[in-house]
Amino acid sequence: MAGFDTVELAKFRFPERRLSRPLPGSITQVKKMKFSSAYLPFVAVMALVVVASNILVQFPVAGQIGALSLADLLTWGAFTYPFAFLVTDLANRRYGPEMARRVVFAGFMVAVACSILIPPLMFRYGLIGFDTAADRLARIAIASGSAFLLAQLLDITVFNRLRRQSWWRAPVIGSLAGSVLDTAMFFTVAFSSAFAFIGPDDAFALEAAPLLGVLPVEAARWMSWALGDLAVKLLIAVFALIPYRLIAARWSQPAVA
Repeated sequence: MAGFDTVELAKFRFPERRLSRPLPGSITQVKKMKFSSAYLPFVAVMALVVVASNILVQFPVAGQIGALSLADLLTWGAFTYPFAFLVTDLANRRYGPEMARRVVFAGFMVAVACSILIPPLMFRYGLIGFDTAADRLARIAIASGSAFLLAQLLDITVFNRLRRQSWWRAPVIGSLAGSVLDTAMFFTVAFSSAFAFIGPDDAFALEAAPLLGVLPVEAARWMSWALGDLAVKLLIAVFALIPYRLIAARWSQPAVA
């Protein structure tokens, strides 16, 4: 073995030693790939829910229940938006509150952008017959973004406190709490005259009318809109337990217990 350097000899005899320790950069890259594969599906679904809701909110629900006119109370967006809580709850269940907050922050940015961009685009292409002034859009975007963010963060907090109890408690109670906050905050900030300092009022929303269109008590129209919207959110929060259970049951071991 003359002529061999001792280091080279060690490498020749034990070549596996050179591969026993992964490079630090490779570990970081693997972690990033795992994070992206976990994070991006939730973000994509959250973005889909938010975009769809911002489009569908432009279209009233045609129909009548007795004397109750659904078109005076509801838009189709009321039926898609509550599924944002389902996305948040599943992310929280699978990967914990930190991941759920990341998904919510991504949804928040999409919500604000959609509130500003979608109505003018739909008007430009003839999909809706009315245009909204820029200052009204700004107020709606503030109301939408702040309501979304605070309601989803409340959902995450409530869910996390209840996650070790019966499987249904965390998602349903978290979604119900978030739905109440979301509805109260959005409609108040967007339509109440108390928030006129943010942007101009909507005169039609402030008009007095029978509550829910049928009751003898009169209130600003936006209050009836809020009650109709909240009723749908509460119903869907309960209905969403079905997909929540089906999806969560496929995870043999959630990343966060």
